[in-house]
Amino acid sequence: MLKNVLIVVDDIEKSIEFYKDLFGLQVILQNEGNVILSEGLVLQDADVWGKTLNETSTPFNNMMELYFEEFDIDGLLAKYESGKYSVRYATELTEIAGGQKLVRLYDPSGNLIEVRTPFTCN
Repeated sequence: MLKNVLIVVDDIEKSIEFYKDLFGLQVILQNEGNVILSEGLVLQDADVWGKTLNETSTPFNNMMELYFEEFDIDGLLAKYESGKYSVRYATELTEIAGGQKLVRLYDPSGNLIEVRTPFTCN
């Protein structure tokens, strides 16, 4: 049974703020370079990751993506582009079949995030 998804981040505090601000996630537990957020997302400090595996993480590697649904993508992108965050898109805001909107962007540590409006049947 999958319990959580862990991503490596360069700055825990900046990442907490990013996921709270853009996606409404809340801190459940914070302990020694690890933070469990609501919805099962775990942030781990890159230094802790490196010491544990004797490896470094590779930002912007596009080997995985987090997927979120958001009714107000325009509002989310306004927050993302507010000047608070380094803005980098993998896929610009696009409308796809069925009227759904899609965007792919990066968090402050280079983790890929896909955001879509929820699919609705009319």
